[in-house]
Amino acid sequence: MNHEYKEYTTKELFKRFIPYFKPYRLILVMDLICAALTCGCDLVLPMILRYITNTGMQDATQLTVELVLSLGGCYLALKIIECAANFYMADRGHIMGAAIETDMRRDAYSHLQRLSVTFYNNTKVGQIMGRITNDLFDVTEFAHHCPEEFFIATIKIVVAFVFLIMVNVPLTIIIFAIVPIMAFVCLKLNRRTKKAFASQRVQIGELNASIEDSLLGQKVVKAFTNEQKECEKFEKGNSLFLEIKKKAYLYMSTFSSATRAFDGLMYIAIIVFGGIFMINGIITPGDLVAYVMYVTTLIATVRRIIEYAEQFQRGVTGIERFLQIMDADIDICDADDAIEMTRPQGSIEFKNVSFEYPDDHNIVFTDLNLKINPGEKLAIVGPSGGGKTTLCNLIPRFFNITGGAILIDDVDTRRYTVHSLRSNIGIVQQDVYLFSGTVMDNILYGRDGATREEAMEAARQADAEEFILQLKDGYDTYVGERGVKLSGGQKQRISIARVFLKNPPIMILDEATSALDNESEYIVAESLRRLSEGRTTITIAHRLSTIKNSDRILVLTDDGICEEGNHEELMAQKGVYFNFYTMADRNG
Repeated sequence: MNHEYKEYTTKELFKRFIPYFKPYRLILVMDLICAALTCGCDLVLPMILRYITNTGMQDATQLTVELVLSLGGCYLALKIIECAANFYMADRGHIMGAAIETDMRRDAYSHLQRLSVTFYNNTKVGQIMGRITNDLFDVTEFAHHCPEEFFIATIKIVVAFVFLIMVNVPLTIIIFAIVPIMAFVCLKLNRRTKKAFASQRVQIGELNASIEDSLLGQKVVKAFTNEQKECEKFEKGNSLFLEIKKKAYLYMSTFSSATRAFDGLMYIAIIVFGGIFMINGIITPGDLVAYVMYVTTLIATVRRIIEYAEQFQRGVTGIERFLQIMDADIDICDADDAIEMTRPQGSIEFKNVSFEYPDDHNIVFTDLNLKINPGEKLAIVGPSGGGKTTLCNLIPRFFNITGGAILIDDVDTRRYTVHSLRSNIGIVQQDVYLFSGTVMDNILYGRDGATREEAMEAARQADAEEFILQLKDGYDTYVGERGVKLSGGQKQRISIARVFLKNPPIMILDEATSALDNESEYIVAESLRRLSEGRTTITIAHRLSTIKNSDRILVLTDDGICEEGNHEELMAQKGVYFNFYTMADRNG
């Protein structure tokens, strides 16, 4: 399932995009001035040739070498100005575009960090990556060329129109009567092209997601000898991408051919009507030469805009996909009057808590009540799907509850800032995630600003230093992507060291030892025991032998909390916990 995004009109896209020019407005103004200067040669050359032709036809004696050289000198000066202006546009203009792209990527990434777990559960990572990388590459060119191209086109069309109307009104009306028809056809084809490019973006995102999924799961692919199946799956997506591109290029080709047809109509009008007017003395040969050149400039300008249309559509699509990320709702946010959580005592209370997942509306809890005392070691057991992990995920507000309240130190967690709430909660999960980098980098991730010595002390507390020092480069050993170079037990101990460094008053241990072998489990269990000392600790247990010494054990099922007590009390009840424990004992 993918997150559903809204669609925007072109007007909305520009309204949201224009503020990104604000920090670079001086560069933009200079860029547009330079763009105007580059029009000089194209607009002055027809006038020079008109003057030379008319002078030569009327009185050849007035056409002197000095006059021709002076006109050539003027044109040379204009050409030098044009080259300098073009250099500024190509250099500073592109840098402006790249800076805007950088700002947009920064904003998108910052927004992504604030989105909830629900968003990531429903959105493919490959799609997100495509939106903040490839899509924004096109925005660089768009940010630079869009103002330039339309500004230059406006100048050339207006100047050409003024000159043409001065030379011959009827012929100009005939020429410009074709322009609205051409504009209508082009706009119609443009809309189809935009849709085709949007589909292209979606499909490349799907392709990226498929590639990422397959490459990250290479061990599974190889274990099940499914290389051919993965290639076939990729080929299917790759072929679909080709079909979408074919459709986009069909519209682009139609677009280009239509404009060439209109070009032809304009030239035919000039040949026929211009020739007739010249025969009848309504227009001079010099005027006709200039007229043809201005119409050529006009057609070249329109054609350039048309050729730019593909880049324009790519840029608009990139902006749209960027805004869809920026407008994704931040479900978990601070209240206006939120307070900072300072070092809490650690009491946690669920008061009539109800919760259902926002995407599929699967109801997990209804009117759940639970009180955990400061420093208490609470264990939660129960069948899979009973809501154990969900209950723990509600404490740091990974999801918003749909009813009731969760209190820490008698204050609703929604009254705390999200940052301060999560800063006081440590989580050790079964599926450990290590970042690409060194062992030291991953331990230091536990607390911003911690020293190397503090990280090493945390590793000693987590029983991790012994194996770390045996690694090739000790603490500076590269762990690989997702920690692939380390064993499960080693990764788990590094994650525990990370939490030791964080030193939170509230701990959540989510089946932290269930995936480990017996030897690793024993070492990690000892580390977790030390970690939980003096802290409110909630342990989700898969192996019930690890929670026998908990202060209190809850049995959580689909019906809520059905049993509660310490190990001895629950065994004496001979209920659900007794059955779980004896079954595990037999299987063990």
